[in-house]
Amino acid sequence: MAILKIAKMGHPILKEVAKAVDDPTSREIRELLDNMRETMADAGGVGLAAPQIYVSLRVMIFQIPAEREGDEMAFEEQVLINPELQFLGDEKEDGWEGCLSVPDLRGSVPRFTHINYQGWDENGKKITREASGFHARVVQHEYDHLDGILYPMRMDKLNTLHYVSEMRFNAD
Repeated sequence: MAILKIAKMGHPILKEVAKAVDDPTSREIRELLDNMRETMADAGGVGLAAPQIYVSLRVMIFQIPAEREGDEMAFEEQVLINPELQFLGDEKEDGWEGCLSVPDLRGSVPRFTHINYQGWDENGKKITREASGFHARVVQHEYDHLDGILYPMRMDKLNTLHYVSEMRFNAD
C-alpha cells in the first residue's frame, strides 16, 4: 500500500469523465483500493474517487462517521465501482463541503437530499442503497469526481466559497 499524491483543482484528470472498470474483482482494482484507503486516511477525508489520485476509473470509497450522521446508520467504508446514481425527489439542501482536491476551502453546495445508488464492491457484490443527509451528500460529491465535476462548479453562490482559516461562525 502507498499514500499517493492527490490531484488538485486545475489538473486535467479532474476534468475528465472516468472510464468504467471491466473487472471490479481484479488485482489492479484491489491494489488501487488499498492505496485509496491509505491515502484517504492520511489526508483525513471521508471520501476519495480514483481520479483524485490520477487514475481515471469509476471507483470511489467513502465512510460515514457516526458523529456526522445523527440518527442514520454510520459505517466505516463503502466501495463503489461503476456506480449509478438516482435522485429520489426534487428536494435539495445547501450544505458546507470541502474537498481533498480543493484544499483549505469550503463552500455551500446544494445537493439532493434523498438518493439511491448502486454499484459493485471489490468482491463483485452488487451494492444497492438509499441515502439521505450527509450520506447522500458524500455520495453525490464523490460521484461528481467521476464525471469531472468539482464542488465549486455546483455552487449557486460563489460568495460562500471561503478559506477555512478565514471562516468565522457566530455561536449565537
